[in-house]
Amino acid sequence: MIVKGYPRLSETFIAQEIEGLEQRGLRAVLISLRHPTETTHHPVHERIRAAVSYLPEYLYQEPLRVLRGWWAARRLPGYRAARAQWLRDWRRDRTANRGRRWGQALVLAHELPASVRWLHVHFLHTPASVTRYAAMMRGLPWSGSAHAKDIWTTPDWEITEKLADCRWLVTCTAAGRDRLAALAPGPETVSLVYHGLDLAHLPAPSATPRLRDGRDATDPVVILSVGRRVEKKGLDDVLEALALLPRDLHWRFEHIGGGPLGAKLKARAAQLGLAARCTWHGPRERSFVFDAYARADVFVLASKIAGDGDRDGLPNVLMEAQSQGVACVATRVSAIPELIDDGDSGLLVPPGDPAALAAALESAIRDPSRRARMVAKGAAIVRSRFSFDSGVERIAGWLKSGIAAARRAPPT
Repeated sequence: MIVKGYPRLSETFIAQEIEGLEQRGLRAVLISLRHPTETTHHPVHERIRAAVSYLPEYLYQEPLRVLRGWWAARRLPGYRAARAQWLRDWRRDRTANRGRRWGQALVLAHELPASVRWLHVHFLHTPASVTRYAAMMRGLPWSGSAHAKDIWTTPDWEITEKLADCRWLVTCTAAGRDRLAALAPGPETVSLVYHGLDLAHLPAPSATPRLRDGRDATDPVVILSVGRRVEKKGLDDVLEALALLPRDLHWRFEHIGGGPLGAKLKARAAQLGLAARCTWHGPRERSFVFDAYARADVFVLASKIAGDGDRDGLPNVLMEAQSQGVACVATRVSAIPELIDDGDSGLLVPPGDPAALAAALESAIRDPSRRARMVAKGAAIVRSRFSFDSGVERIAGWLKSGIAAARRAPPT
């Protein structure tokens, strides 16, 4: 299984899937294109038994390893076809990243254990390129999981060719499925499989009623957001919305997550006079996140489409918040409306609209009984429509049947 980085706090859905596949009898070797940058990890990472190997993150850092990979890979039966494919891609995408993908693929093709019969990759952009080139060199079948940014920022020509080469691909939103299916060679190539939540490993929601309504200055409503500090998460819109809330409402805002926009967001909070009411926790482990859900009254996620086309898929944090009894206020972006029925299981507003977001937040804050009704509906939807077990069972079945077929006809 090839991933972009491992372990990553923001990609619990990948770790959850790996663990689920192991529980269903699949043995994986994890290959990561990047080394971890965070000092903490989630309990699910400790439960995963698969060994992890790291490809050269930048080719200049391990030139001898890349050279050894090329020296061995050029003798593989599929080397010429893979090199021809890479050259065609290079002519359409003359970037350093495209060159790095080829070097990583050479190392991957050389170092893969001989026992490997199938490659499965998470993300359709860079990781899938490395996987595709290596699979061609080794004569191996491959499949993939597409998620969010990779669907919307990868050019059509590249998606079309990768979908023609892979055996099958899953994605976690109907919106993403529709885009990919329009570029696929046939309707059977792309399937919708929601990540879902592994409820067996989640704490029980707090039994304490969340009755705060913003009137008590000594017990303010807690508004929580979890996600990376990047453009598509809309944290700038959250701050603008908070600044628009009526002065008679008492609240405090907590954010969990890292990312490049941290300093800019903190500066904007100070400019808006919100700094004293905002707590920025940074990236934290899963137990800390769930403790935050337990003390929160409202969860807000103002997702939007970034300038480069990047956008969320179906954020796990929304499902987590609903499972923990927190009312959600979010935006109509990507698959979020597939999870939240506006006015029934949460509140949805247009993306990039701080005024509408402020109105929804005020409505949720002032009416605890409505929040409780939305929470009950949201929790029921998570359990009934977004089952982790059913999704991972489908993926495990496809992998097992593919590996069995590959063993009957081993690569040359």
